[in-house]
Amino acid sequence: MIALQSSLVELIRSASSELPDDVHRAILASLLNEKKDTIAEAALKIIDRNIALAKQKSQPICQDTGSIIFYVTSRLTLDQVGFEETARTAVTEATKKGFLRQNSVDSLTGVNDGTNVGLGSPSVHFHQHRGSTTEVRLILKGGGCENVGAQYSLPNEKLKANRDLDGCRKVILDAVLQAQGKGCGPGILGVCIGGDRATGYEFSKQQFLRKLDDRNSTPVLDQLEQDIVETANRLGIGPMGFGGKTTLLGAKICAANRLPASFFVSISYMCWAYRRQGVALNPQGEIDSWLY
Repeated sequence: MIALQSSLVELIRSASSELPDDVHRAILASLLNEKKDTIAEAALKIIDRNIALAKQKSQPICQDTGSIIFYVTSRLTLDQVGFEETARTAVTEATKKGFLRQNSVDSLTGVNDGTNVGLGSPSVHFHQHRGSTTEVRLILKGGGCENVGAQYSLPNEKLKANRDLDGCRKVILDAVLQAQGKGCGPGILGVCIGGDRATGYEFSKQQFLRKLDDRNSTPVLDQLEQDIVETANRLGIGPMGFGGKTTLLGAKICAANRLPASFFVSISYMCWAYRRQGVALNPQGEIDSWLY
């Protein structure tokens, strides 16, 4: 497990300090789109400088290095218990090295033991397949953007949102409006239509594994994704809530089965520091290639 531990530490380092190219491209495009000499342009310039410094110095992009969420797609023979033990050790090592800040605290006592390890930290999701490959994806999700996530139950009389795609659109845009600049925008939405309260949020966060420039394979959801971004960017909220044309960098939406009595729309919000990385591992646990 030594090779695997080293690989996971490197995965954490990269995710914490280097934004994926698709995210950086979206930020640069938004910078060009903002009006010159505005607070929105200045905010995006600061964000761009922060991205460059973090990568150059191999230091966390944000002081809140976030919840640590691993998604593992593996062969049937993977030792899941051993993997999770190694992931916890890797998180502890990455924290000691400064790739992760000491963020995780005991919810009852407030004690921070400096390891970022405890119940639910890190969170590891396993998905097996019958192939021979193992891929590990990592999301580091900050607490500020987690605070502005939202879950709606349709119908919603206040928003006049019924149990249809137009109703979903209304509550998604309401979540953006309620977030304002509190989620460290420009943000990215991960949305699940349907599911129960728990799986809805789980599937909404899995949407963050997609690239910003991909397109949804379901036509009606693809159309909804594009509409949400275009409409949100006309709201005038802008980067950090300072006004401007860039409120969202993207929206990724899935639909899950639900029970007839329930119709939930679960919305996870990701800040501009969209820390998402992944690796393909060989049988020895070494990194074969990077996924983003």
